[in-house]
Amino acid sequence: MAAGSVFDQDASRKLEATYQTPDVIAQRAATLQALALRAGERVVDVGSGPGLLAAEMATQVGPAGRVVGLDLSDPMLALSRQRCAGLDSGGCLRFLKADAVRLPFGDGVFDVAVAAQVYEYVADVPAALAEAYRVLRPGGRVLILDTDWDSLVWAAGDQARMQRLLAAWAARFADPQLPRSLSWRLQGAGFQLDRREVLVLFNPEYDPDTYSVANGQIMADFAVTQGRMPRAEAEAWLRDLQRLGSQGRYFFSLNRYLFLATKPS
Repeated sequence: MAAGSVFDQDASRKLEATYQTPDVIAQRAATLQALALRAGERVVDVGSGPGLLAAEMATQVGPAGRVVGLDLSDPMLALSRQRCAGLDSGGCLRFLKADAVRLPFGDGVFDVAVAAQVYEYVADVPAALAEAYRVLRPGGRVLILDTDWDSLVWAAGDQARMQRLLAAWAARFADPQLPRSLSWRLQGAGFQLDRREVLVLFNPEYDPDTYSVANGQIMADFAVTQGRMPRAEAEAWLRDLQRLGSQGRYFFSLNRYLFLATKPS
């Protein structure tokens, strides 16, 4: 977030669709289970995106609680405000434009901080963690979910083209391998680690209603718009995925890593 948002209106709409595939819905359910939110808790969702997680958290904390979603992307904020228009009565759910390294709140005002698929975009992760620590009350907890893009296993008919596409995609992130350093970064920020686990996005068949196929279009668009791959080559890569699917040879697996930590009392 610190370097600005990569999500314009088109990218925001496509990401919103990706977040509504069954495998990402299951990931969101696992995230909520790990959080174990209680009625009345105050939550800050750093990098709230299209607002799907924020909406579910607002339902769990109830009218006595509060959820504040933060994002740098104006199109993302518009999507989340539209989605959650019926939940924001009484100020229990709202969305603000803000940066992960400069949270616009006083010290110790939240019970929970969440950053799902966010810190991998942040250039100054220590500053972001310090801000999360600052705004949490003693005993408050933080949940971070990020991807290690080196964990990606994706079948391809043309491996060299696949590697060019993945190299272009990796340029999107400040740290595409962030999870492998999050344990010691959290401890260095003062947190006590409570839980670490891997959430696997696994698509063994080609299906448009899966994370890999939906996100594949976003990846191709990014490579082209950033000038890292010609449009014809990106489209050939997408056609190759379809061809593998029609032959029963499609395979995709990607690891996301969940960290739950506590600010000591």
